[in-house]
Amino acid sequence: MPMMHAMSGSNGMRHTPLVGLALLALAGCTVGPDYHKPQVKAPTTWRATQPPAQSRVSTASTEPAWWTLFHDPVLTRLEQEVAASNLDLQAASLRLMQSRAERRIASAAQLPHMEANASYARERASSNGILGLMGSMEQPGAGSIASGTQGFGPAALPGSVGNPSFNLPQYGMNASWEVDLWGHVRRQVEAATAAVQATEEFRRDILVSLMAETAQTYIDLRATQAQINILDHNIAIAQQSVQLTTMRLEQGAATRLDVAEATGQLHMFQSRAAPLRAQSTHLLNSLSFLVAREPGALDVELGQPRDIPPVPALVPVGLPSELAQRRPDIRMAADRLHAATASIGVAIADFFPRITLSGSLDVQALQFSGLGSWASRQYGFGPTATLPIFEGGRLTGQLHLRKAQQQEASVLFQRTVLKAWQEIDDAMADFTAAQKRRDELVLAVQENEIALTVAKAQYTQGASDFLNVLSVQNALLASQSALVEATAHVAGSVTHLYRAIGGGWETLYPDPPEGKRHA
Repeated sequence: MPMMHAMSGSNGMRHTPLVGLALLALAGCTVGPDYHKPQVKAPTTWRATQPPAQSRVSTASTEPAWWTLFHDPVLTRLEQEVAASNLDLQAASLRLMQSRAERRIASAAQLPHMEANASYARERASSNGILGLMGSMEQPGAGSIASGTQGFGPAALPGSVGNPSFNLPQYGMNASWEVDLWGHVRRQVEAATAAVQATEEFRRDILVSLMAETAQTYIDLRATQAQINILDHNIAIAQQSVQLTTMRLEQGAATRLDVAEATGQLHMFQSRAAPLRAQSTHLLNSLSFLVAREPGALDVELGQPRDIPPVPALVPVGLPSELAQRRPDIRMAADRLHAATASIGVAIADFFPRITLSGSLDVQALQFSGLGSWASRQYGFGPTATLPIFEGGRLTGQLHLRKAQQQEASVLFQRTVLKAWQEIDDAMADFTAAQKRRDELVLAVQENEIALTVAKAQYTQGASDFLNVLSVQNALLASQSALVEATAHVAGSVTHLYRAIGGGWETLYPDPPEGKRHA
């Protein structure tokens, strides 16, 4: 707990109570633990798992708009539209506005509270009530006190129906200010400021997720379109096989079994087309939703197949030591820990006396004409002190709650950091594995294409049965589909890697200049 600085003065100095309390406030302590940014232990290098011939992870500075590394103008345009239009991002921006308003509300307690007031009342005091103690009981006769020349009491003129009604107009102003001796208000403002920063990091984290989700959905769309093209090509081959076996059956060189097998394979291939086209529609609708547009809005723009975005030879991800400064969820967890730490100070300050300076200045008269007279003024000022004596354990329970919340925030920070390292390591492992699988499948497709050509030639020459052609063609389709999937996985692993390192938010929500973030 920070030290309290005692207020001292010489015997020759005299201060009014107001000045003395103000000096005491300036010299007061801030109770509760001070927040210290947790240190993140990071390895000096990324774990190397890639052979030199493949695309490699580089420690060069990251490209904030990392999706431009794919050199796909359609993807770049989509990312820009998502950043400008996405509804989740807009909602996060509104939550940030709410958090800033809450901080402004909290910081208002640091300043004096002032208000003006004015009132008018038509009143009548009961002679048989409390005024009876002052000798103004009901008496026969007439009289009036509403002239404003004399008040209630024994000197009041007698009246037949008691004291008459009178006007009471007044106006003035009140002011109050809590002397923040123990940092109660300062800790509240500190917690609110940290909450604002956590909300800002939450918005950045949403942006990072959206950029990665957009790129991954786009890659999946291009992969699905490639799968449809491959399937259409194999359907065409299957149709040729049906025609070939039918012709050979008519020539007596094939059996009805060959025709049935060829026709069955054709229908099997055709059965796969509808689910793939439905999947393409789902992905197009997902991209439309990401840019806050209705289903089908992007069909014309994205409906035509394009290649899966190629992965660059070098994928810059920066240094491991930069992770805590780049990844928004780590920064958000640190800000939440900060807010929880400051809340402990607020709970501790509740145990101490609270002093409020207040004053009022009013003008009151029984006649409107008297409101402009200096003699109609009335005022009062002075300090008010409150000290909790018995709260039934509420303050103690609240302090224990705040401490437990701070400990939880500390654990969650550690968990967030550890999870980040796991996600990065997994993404790098996937990047390597996907490339190896893709390279092997390239060779598999090449060999299966050769095998299909040979099998068809052997069948035409009568050196092999048609079952061998069907088997080889199925193998070719499977390897071609797997190659598309692996190629998309390579590109997708880059997307996952940049999501894991927290890249992309700098393009839209950059950090403020040094020293402004915690202002």
